[in-house]
Amino acid sequence: MERIDELQRGGYRLIQDPDKFCFGTDAVLLADFAKARRGERVIDLCSGSGVVPLLMLARYPGARYTALEIQPDIAAMARRSMALNQVQERVQVITGDLRSLPPQLRPHSFHVVTVNPPYMPVDGRRRSANQAVQIARSEVCCTLTDVVRAAAALLTDKGRLYMVHRPQRLVDIFEAMLACRIEPKRLQWVHPYADKEPTQVLIEGVLGGGRELRVTPPLITYEAPGVYTKPMLEVYGQDGHHSDMS
Repeated sequence: MERIDELQRGGYRLIQDPDKFCFGTDAVLLADFAKARRGERVIDLCSGSGVVPLLMLARYPGARYTALEIQPDIAAMARRSMALNQVQERVQVITGDLRSLPPQLRPHSFHVVTVNPPYMPVDGRRRSANQAVQIARSEVCCTLTDVVRAAAALLTDKGRLYMVHRPQRLVDIFEAMLACRIEPKRLQWVHPYADKEPTQVLIEGVLGGGRELRVTPPLITYEAPGVYTKPMLEVYGQDGHHSDMS
């Protein structure tokens, strides 16, 4: 059954269906890590409910946003969320497959690509019986290489790719990016606790960028079980605010 959730940013609300797939911390981290300048065109691949464009719109209202989602029912739900927030003119939701980009997505016409892709390679292990969950979590509809190729096809020269993924796929991510001329430029580890290994990695790459990678201080999620750190509270919009890049 569908529900409407408050996003704690810009007064925006999001329609979700727990029986299909609800966004998690990964999407919130990605929206906080990514940056957009006034007038830039931003596209979110594997967009699902459209939460990343909505969160970014609250931070960077001067940019223009597009969401691409392969599942028609999920894309339709995202469109209803944009209408609910009266931002359908600012966030366009397109149903389509990033492996064969829809014609309205012109090559090299976006300054920014964001993506929270499926993490799990398809293998012989048991898959979820829920098709929407399976598509969101596993590379059944697109591989990591497919995602990066689509980003490279959409980005302008010196355009920026922002991705959240799992640390164990980092070598694969870098290989895919470099094969498509996307140079890794910024990396941030996300740890559940200060003394635990990272469980997520945030990466910024630049199409046609120079060879230089900067590793920023890690983000620690919890001070104690159920208690967010101050930086994590800021990510969730419970302290501080963000504005357009100059």
